[in-house]
Amino acid sequence: MTFTNREVKATKTGFGEGLLEAGRLNPDVICLGADITASVGCDLFANALPDRFFSMGIAEQNCVGVAAGLALEGKIPVFSTYGVFAALRCADQIRVSVCYNNLHVVIGGAHAGVSVGPDGATHQALEDIGIMRVLPNMTVISPCDATQTRVATLAAILRHKGPVYLRFGREPMPDFTNVADEFLIGKAQVLRPGEDLTIIATGHLVWEAIQASYILEMQGIHARVINMHTIKPIDKAAIATAARETGAIVTAEEHQILTGMGSAVAEAIVNHCPVPVEFIGIHDRFGESGTPRELMDKFGLTARAITEASLKVFARKKGVV
Repeated sequence: MTFTNREVKATKTGFGEGLLEAGRLNPDVICLGADITASVGCDLFANALPDRFFSMGIAEQNCVGVAAGLALEGKIPVFSTYGVFAALRCADQIRVSVCYNNLHVVIGGAHAGVSVGPDGATHQALEDIGIMRVLPNMTVISPCDATQTRVATLAAILRHKGPVYLRFGREPMPDFTNVADEFLIGKAQVLRPGEDLTIIATGHLVWEAIQASYILEMQGIHARVINMHTIKPIDKAAIATAARETGAIVTAEEHQILTGMGSAVAEAIVNHCPVPVEFIGIHDRFGESGTPRELMDKFGLTARAITEASLKVFARKKGVV
């Protein structure tokens, strides 16, 4: 399978498109804004369905409480703000009001990762996966591009039950999936076959992983590429199969290595099929300001870095190091 990006498109746009489509399909869908409506992709819904959009102001914790109340009354509330505010500022309200009651509230975590760029460390969500995945009943989704974000948003709102945290970014990124591709929450996607090692990536790093697999192929190494779009529940079967069949794993994410997708993958590997693992991600530090590409390069979130980690884990598998 060959991947070419049709265009560059922000994943927040996919979220906005999916949210609007879900709202048109189901009159119970309600959107809550936190004074940054356009910035997180909710403006499409607000403009088309203004009677079901409510701006709560800069009061994220209150948004969660209102969302919980709406869910208890049979509505499907969707609340979106920057991921750092949703996951950190609202952690108590999400834990007690939403997760403890197992309510169907969909939370859009925007501006995820360092690729948000100039907004800097205070606005770059690098810990949100870890925080959300430890909460009982919470489902955590991290789609790879705008098209998949649209599909994932529809699935989270219309086909799922219980709390959902859906992570996405602001900056335009390669949009390479198809709307007709099968998307099942909790079911990973094998994007490229390979028997020498496996690269498991999520979010914006999936495109980089695909590019790394082509670089490795030119060196005679065939890397399987898995899009782990659902972090919780994670697809343990796909991870175990990849570990058994390829014998080495690289994980890649735009998030802290500690507690992130790589940690979740490592937990599954330890329990099912221990093999060498290398981790691509943020190494226990805050982000900083810069252009998206500058920051991706600086923090080693690129195809080149994934390639280097792949060569290292392949050597470990062969017992060279």
